[in-house]
Amino acid sequence: MSDMITADLVDLDLSADTKEAAARALAERMVALGRVTDLDGFLADVAAREAQMPTGLDGGIGIPHCRSEHVTEPTLAFGRSTAGVDFGAADGPADLIFLIAAPAGADDAHLTILSSLARQLMNAEFTAALRSAGDAAGAAALIRGEEPAPATGTTTGATTGATEGTSEDATEETRDTGAVSAAASAEAAPGSTGEDPAEAAAGGTGEDSAEAAPGSTGEDPDERGRPFRIVAVTSCPTGIAHTYMAAESLENAGREAGVDLVVETQGSAGFTRLDPAVIAAADGVIFAHDVPVRDKERFAGKATVDTGVKAAINRPGELIGEVRDRAARGEVTSASPGATPVERGGETGEGYGTKLRKWLMSGVSYMVPFVAAGGLLIALGFAIGGYEINKAPSVMDHFVWTQADSWGALLFQIGGVAFAFLVPVLAGYIAYGMADRPGLVPGFVGGSIALTVNAGFLGGLAAGLLSGGVVLAIQRVPIPKALRGIMPVVVIPLISAAVVGFLMFVVIGKPIASAQSGMTDWLNGLSGANAILLGALLGLMMCFDLGGPVNKVAYTFATAGIAVASPSDSAMKIMAAVMAAGMVPPLAMALATTVRGRLFNAAERENGKAAWVLGASFISEGAIPFAAADPLRVIPSSMVGGAVTGALSMAFGATLRAPHGGIFVVPLIGNPLLYLVAIAAGVCVTTALVIVLKGLRKPVTGAAAQGPGGADPAAPTPGAKQPVAA
Repeated sequence: MSDMITADLVDLDLSADTKEAAARALAERMVALGRVTDLDGFLADVAAREAQMPTGLDGGIGIPHCRSEHVTEPTLAFGRSTAGVDFGAADGPADLIFLIAAPAGADDAHLTILSSLARQLMNAEFTAALRSAGDAAGAAALIRGEEPAPATGTTTGATTGATEGTSEDATEETRDTGAVSAAASAEAAPGSTGEDPAEAAAGGTGEDSAEAAPGSTGEDPDERGRPFRIVAVTSCPTGIAHTYMAAESLENAGREAGVDLVVETQGSAGFTRLDPAVIAAADGVIFAHDVPVRDKERFAGKATVDTGVKAAINRPGELIGEVRDRAARGEVTSASPGATPVERGGETGEGYGTKLRKWLMSGVSYMVPFVAAGGLLIALGFAIGGYEINKAPSVMDHFVWTQADSWGALLFQIGGVAFAFLVPVLAGYIAYGMADRPGLVPGFVGGSIALTVNAGFLGGLAAGLLSGGVVLAIQRVPIPKALRGIMPVVVIPLISAAVVGFLMFVVIGKPIASAQSGMTDWLNGLSGANAILLGALLGLMMCFDLGGPVNKVAYTFATAGIAVASPSDSAMKIMAAVMAAGMVPPLAMALATTVRGRLFNAAERENGKAAWVLGASFISEGAIPFAAADPLRVIPSSMVGGAVTGALSMAFGATLRAPHGGIFVVPLIGNPLLYLVAIAAGVCVTTALVIVLKGLRKPVTGAAAQGPGGADPAAPTPGAKQPVAA
């Protein structure tokens, strides 16, 4: 690690009072040494990583980190703050701050060294030595491993007190001078804990792993003369720090609890899969992750605890106790989990409302492509064949290659078939988000029944939630080991489909159909001031979180109205208002950076160029970099402009049959010229408000200056991945 941190990269008197200022102060040292080529671009990448999950850890540690194209070589900077800096940890500010900068294509060896540092941070003696270091050179030498390693003793998960007891010195080899030894590389390499997998499989007793098949009977393994065995997987979005800190914390807690615990770290450098024999011999599994677990199906049939990576750092003992309790009760996963948008029902302590939102967004995310494809095909069918095309005979019976009407009918009928999947897909993947693959069968069945009984979109929502709940209830029933193999393919689909079908046909289908009919009648009756107010409200929602849950609620409400072969005029007006309002924020930011570029820094001006295309394509997320850097000015301004556009679109009577497409589907819009006027009005309002509000703020000077005009440079870079849905 000698080439990664030097005394010049250490600040023992860090005076920053915010995490942005702390990152800037440490990053400036990297720039001075030529390790970072673009300060603002690098800080934008750090901020983007911080937005995914706070990097503060209990015990006074902050580890802002990222992989960035602006980094020339892996670099570590260290700062010690007397006052402390808030990095989002539950126990308060951090006084030890490590800024980790990895190149976009960092090699595995350097990432392994960085992972070793993350493990060292779980050693209380190591952090205590850093707090008492008297000079920068000494602190750098300690981090490099050139100072004697602190004596091992009592360690805590990020010094939180969640796990206490004697831990072995897991980092002694990695702090050897110069290069990383083979032993240290093995200890820190992804998927390794430093012990022989064969010994881990047998628990050091020589027992046959088949005899120790996990959690099949609920019997406590200790009663069978061997320790309880756990396999764990840790992973975080960047895969540099939290992944390995969680692994170290779990291993320490496992040793204290007398449990054989083996961790697979799925980090940036890739991962080494656990030996199948180790997994087969395990009694339980802990998934501590903030990104999907790769090859998760390997761990099916085990007592499982699924949580976020920080939970493993802060309270590993609780997780171990929880998985032991589940194994004792015989609670195991009965199917191979897939990679779904909702990898788990929610982290421990997450509220039901948050879980419900995730489940619903799972269904919506799978439904949107059907909406876009089907809606655009139907819109093209109308454009080619005219608005009587919905009365055309089936192309199976009549299709003339040289007639435009036949091609219009073909596109319309293909789009209609795609639309027929909307409600079943919505219901199926809500259930999928709740219960993984076993939820698909009852979800699709319930969604299809919702169409049959005319319960529509609301019926699909209810069917999806019912299906997921029924499957989860069935999975809680203790099942003999001999029957577990047929549960996911026979028993669960049979029982869940029958129960959901009964409820949809006999109990709740008709009431929901009545509610759906009432809502449709209400929309059809909107006119005048009521319609304008609805347009303004939808415009506010579309611009509130720029592609987030509130935006998706408004978008889903609009698409549900046109997701039929012959939507009402009111439904098409709502769709037009929603798409128009969603185009306003990115177009307004693009215009603002063009007419008042001095109010924005270089990164934001670059983002402004991309925002023209994103806004024209109805991708509201194009304004996220600006909102992240200056939310108090950008978001309210966007909401005002969106409300103006939504209200004007409804007042002008613009209609839209397609659920997406931006300006590229303007020829398919009713009253297209007035529609464009509505968009232009909202863009001008938002642009004017942003310019005025940014012009009123006080300029920032000195070391804390944040770019021309005082704009916060911590906005995502133009190369950041943009979501594709509005």
